[in-house]
Amino acid sequence: MLIKTYCAAVNGLDVTTVCVEVSMVRGLQFHLTGLADTAVKESYDRIKAALVNNGFKMPTMDITVNLSPADIKKEGSGYDLPLAIGILAANNKVTSTELNRYLLVGELGLDGQLQPIRGTLPIAIRARAEKFKGLIVPEQNIREAAVVNNLEVYGMSSLMDVIDFFNQCRHFEPTVIDTRREFYEQQSHFDLDFADVKGQESVKRALEVAAAGGHNLIMIGPPGSGKSMMAKRLPGILPPLSLAESLETTQIHSVAGKLSRDTSLISQRPFRAPHHTISQVALVGGGNNPQPGEISLAHNGVLFCDELPEFNRSVLEVLRQPLEDRCITISRARNTVEYPCSFMMVASMNPCPCGYYGDPTHHCVCTPGQIERYLNRISGPLLDRIDIHCEIQAVPFAELSKMQPGESSAVIRERVIAARKIQEERFKPFKGIHCNAMMTEKMLHQFAEPDVTSLDMLRMAMERLKLSARAYSRILKVARTIADLEGAETVQSHHIAEAIGYRNLDRGDWAERGIT
Repeated sequence: MLIKTYCAAVNGLDVTTVCVEVSMVRGLQFHLTGLADTAVKESYDRIKAALVNNGFKMPTMDITVNLSPADIKKEGSGYDLPLAIGILAANNKVTSTELNRYLLVGELGLDGQLQPIRGTLPIAIRARAEKFKGLIVPEQNIREAAVVNNLEVYGMSSLMDVIDFFNQCRHFEPTVIDTRREFYEQQSHFDLDFADVKGQESVKRALEVAAAGGHNLIMIGPPGSGKSMMAKRLPGILPPLSLAESLETTQIHSVAGKLSRDTSLISQRPFRAPHHTISQVALVGGGNNPQPGEISLAHNGVLFCDELPEFNRSVLEVLRQPLEDRCITISRARNTVEYPCSFMMVASMNPCPCGYYGDPTHHCVCTPGQIERYLNRISGPLLDRIDIHCEIQAVPFAELSKMQPGESSAVIRERVIAARKIQEERFKPFKGIHCNAMMTEKMLHQFAEPDVTSLDMLRMAMERLKLSARAYSRILKVARTIADLEGAETVQSHHIAEAIGYRNLDRGDWAERGIT
């Protein structure tokens, strides 16, 4: 007897519908074909134990299972459920009339309980696209799958539940979640607020400019000056996620297995802060079965690199291409996977190994050679890709002791959202361009062309600071953002002046003077 059930293979964010064909004839062997990895091949033992522990027996027949299309690699344990149901249906233990209308995914425990899997959300999107009536998933994955409308989604806790569902022994209701209501309710709730930050007005201004234009930023200053504190509050002033951005971000976290059980849609921009001991693969993604790295988990959000010079230099260098292209392609002998990684890079560092070079309140014990070697850990090409360089000094006691709170994140966020709306209107004709940081060279000439006075100012800065052509473009992009925050139609000289002030840590300048 031949039975077909349906599941899905996840490769990056791409999902392929897989037909599980189960054929039974007289004999005693089990054959599994279709490029299955070890986890899929081991499903036979899990299925056998689950059937025995739920009052069934593995059929004493020659069972041949084919996972079609057979030329696509099948990985993971999500094939357990469709395999088990297919075997039972071929043995007349499950009614097969409705099997072709549902897509099934789930790992089986030896007791028949269903265990969660990765990638449920992109699988649900694929199931709807393929016109399946419904999707059956483990109960732990139900909230992320139920995000997809026009699809009946059932969360099952055990193999017996699925058997009863197809045999119509019990009635099950599809799960319906008002994800959009939950999404909008949680968008404006932040635990960290800029009102808690005392002083550092110039740094707050730099962070506001960075948030308004989607620019990368680095902060350099002594320990305890508030670099990490302010970086962690940056998501609170970024514009809220759109539903499209949220769906894309949630898919990445679903594939990586990073969604908690009570999460449906990610409603706030991600903030990822990897430790400086992170490896290249963990940062950009990879592995035998390529998984998203930290830069993809930070997609549509912030990647915070604290103590930047402590990162391995080879790890930092792999960021250069993703910062430009906003996507990462992971190539392996078996397949190639592409993950999006459009993130804001925010970094912080000390000016020297002891941390107090240039600090008027502490004595630096580092030699000039030690300081130069420390700064040389960050390459010029990487620094060139960071739009805003911001120096920080320790907050004086007079500022710390003030009882009056600073400007709140909500107030700053309103200005950022207003600037982003200007940019959205400006870039409507350009696909994939959402903020000033994404502008191409052609767009710079169209939207950020400086006047004669500004051009002379920019030329002097280029010569004095020994800036590169990329730094020239970054200055114009930042100046365009500053103009948007003011609501100005054209880039003016004071916008250029402020943007130049955010380039005072360029590589040539560091080598000559260190930090002043």
